[in-house]
Amino acid sequence: MKSGGKFSLGQSLDLPALDRVDTLAQELALLQDKSQRRIAILGSRHVPVVAVHLIELVARSLVQEGHSLITSGSQGVNAAVIRGCLEVDPSNLTVLLPQSLDRQVPEIRDLLDRVLHLVDKPEQDDLPLPMASSLCNQEIINRCDQLICLAFHDSETLLASARTAEDMGKVVSLLYFD
Repeated sequence: MKSGGKFSLGQSLDLPALDRVDTLAQELALLQDKSQRRIAILGSRHVPVVAVHLIELVARSLVQEGHSLITSGSQGVNAAVIRGCLEVDPSNLTVLLPQSLDRQVPEIRDLLDRVLHLVDKPEQDDLPLPMASSLCNQEIINRCDQLICLAFHDSETLLASARTAEDMGKVVSLLYFD
C-alpha cells in the first residue's frame, strides 16, 4: 500500500520475532542433529494416568535412540521417566534427588533402588521441599543439553526452572497438562 509517498509492508505473522531467530535456528539444528544428547525431563507429581504411559514411551524412545536422560526422583512425571529408562538401558539414566533418599516415599524408594546413577542431597534435608526442588532442578539443567518440562500452568517451581533453562540458552520444550 502506498501511504504518504512511501510503501509500507505489513509484518507477516509467520516470521519469528528477531530475538527468536537464534533460538529457532538452534532448535532446527537440534532436530537435524543425530548425535547423543543429555536430555532432562522434569514435571509435576500429579499427572493424568494416560500421560504417565506417554511419558514412559517418550523416555524409552529417547534412550533407545542413545540419549542420556536426567530427571529427579518424585512421583508422577519423574517416576514415569525412571520406569521408561529402566526398561531399556539403566546406564543412560541419572536421577538427582532434592533431598536424601530417606526422605523419599516408599514406592519411589523401591524404584530408585534400581537406578545406577543416583545422586541424593542429605545436606538439603532441612530445606523446605520447594526450595530443595528448585536447587535440584537448577543442577539438572546445568547438566543437560535440552529440557522437556511437563507442567500445569500454576506449577511455579517447574515454570521457573523452564525460564532458567531458556535464559541459559538450552532448548526447552514446555508441555502443559491443563
